[in-house]
Amino acid sequence: MFDAMLDGWKAQMLARGLTTQTIEGRCGTLRRFQVFGGKFPWTWQAVDLDDYMAERRSGAKPISLNTLRSDSNAIAMFCSYVSSPTYGWIEFCEKTFGDVPAQISFEWNTPRHTTDDAVPPGRRAFTQKELQSIFDYMDDLVDREHAAGSKRWLPALRDSIAFKLCYAYGLRRREVSMLDVHDFGPNPHVPAYGEFGAVTIRWAKGTAGSGPRRRTVLTVPEFEWVVDLLKFWIHEGGRGLFPTAERSAALWPSERADRITLGSLGDSFAAARDAVGLPKELGLHCLRHSYITHLIEAGYDPAFVQTQAGHAYASVTSVYTSVGDDFKQKTIQKMIARRIARPEEARTDG
Repeated sequence: MFDAMLDGWKAQMLARGLTTQTIEGRCGTLRRFQVFGGKFPWTWQAVDLDDYMAERRSGAKPISLNTLRSDSNAIAMFCSYVSSPTYGWIEFCEKTFGDVPAQISFEWNTPRHTTDDAVPPGRRAFTQKELQSIFDYMDDLVDREHAAGSKRWLPALRDSIAFKLCYAYGLRRREVSMLDVHDFGPNPHVPAYGEFGAVTIRWAKGTAGSGPRRRTVLTVPEFEWVVDLLKFWIHEGGRGLFPTAERSAALWPSERADRITLGSLGDSFAAARDAVGLPKELGLHCLRHSYITHLIEAGYDPAFVQTQAGHAYASVTSVYTSVGDDFKQKTIQKMIARRIARPEEARTDG
């Protein structure tokens, strides 16, 4: 009976598009849990999960907190499956064993999600002054290298624009590095931004086993200066200067390959950070922290910021609610109207 339950759960996960590796890993967790307690799902109780997790953390080789979360999530998902009336296991077990499977994983006996953990002090947002120092340094570097006749000016220009775009859309390192030129498109509600009213993120962070997610990030008035940067980079002789640009649609070609690597972009940012004397714990990802923080400070609704950032959990940036396209468009229209009414408050180019 237990094997039949696992087979049914496997079929459900396959239907959801999860990878074979993820499915086998989760089923392995359930088998270890069953062997540990010697019980079956229709007799499992919350105390059984408590004992199992305690043993996993206090044994000769304690597992990490991430592994503990993963095991807990797998058990919770399996219990949700077998205790759902949809699949008929409750009725069958009651008739056969006189007992029924139930959920045994609750908020009070499972590890918190990673997004509930405190953000390390170093992974904070940059101040406006710190950001300006990095961007100014990169601009000056491009000028110096170009004036000296060095070939390094073009990669420096690429990285400078990539950093600014990363900040202007709140992107993760992988998200920005995997962009293609055709990922940008118009926002019909804001025609002034032309073909750069929104960007589709095809490589957003997904949940374990689900692969990358997609989301659309709208260009907002606070960062509308990025439109001119994109026009220059894509159409006015920026990207096209790379000899590898014609080989692919990658937004950021490298000197020899079709696309820059994650490591090269991070190393370039670290070099700029060190050059201006900022703390070493402030990495490229902190530009994403800055985007979220500065939008909130500018008066954007937290729920709108959540959808822009693609956060799956409300606890990441405070208490958020799900919003639709209409809400997103109204939010942008309000910010545009505010800037038109009070142009003196418009921000300058970062």
